Amino acid sequence: MKIILLGGPGAGKGTQAQKLSQKYDALHIATGDILRQAVKDKTEMGLMAKSYMDKGQLVPDDVVIGIIDDRLAQPDASAGFVLDGFPRTVPQANALDKLIAKLDISLDAVVNIDTSADVVVERLSGRRTCRDCQTVYHVTYSAPKKAGICDKCGGQLYQRDDDHEKTIRERLQVYEKQTAPLLDYYRGSGKLVEVSGNNAIEDVYASICRSLS
Repeated sequence: MKIILLGGPGAGKGTQAQKLSQKYDALHIATGDILRQAVKDKTEMGLMAKSYMDKGQLVPDDVVIGIIDDRLAQPDASAGFVLDGFPRTVPQANALDKLIAKLDISLDAVVNIDTSADVVVERLSGRRTCRDCQTVYHVTYSAPKKAGICDKCGGQLYQRDDDHEKTIRERLQVYEKQTAPLLDYYRGSGKLVEVSGNNAIEDVYASICRSLS
């Protein structure tokens, strides 16, 4: 199974990607992870990415595509993959289509986890992170035993700046602006599968599996 997984901040892409990769024995390719690994391994594309990251600049599309190209060309990706976090724009999707054609890969589906803004705000604004060990809690779903204190190391819990409601809604607006044309792009190809991300993790997972079957 070869899948692209789309969804805004707080949609649960990472969780669903892990579950799908296990079900289909497919490689979970998280763009941020392979970018950091390429930098660590000092590959040609990784060094190019690092030159931008060191300046605090966004890594250009062609460099990210190059890193994805390197990863998809590796033998362990041939059985299948779940691509998580890319593409985010139509130009990125165009570049990815060319890469997939070059590698002679047939994409099975593009799954969009459609999650309402209010649900996302509830999920993300409730997150609390340990200052010391970076363990993440949630005030409703996975609260620490003692409020404000990490269960693991006793460190202080805090709310990250990008987990404040105002910032979350701004991030969602940016995502919607970028992604609406992308959804139309994949809808036109007949590959798009849309599921609601407003439900519990297992319910969302079941919906995706039904859609893919």
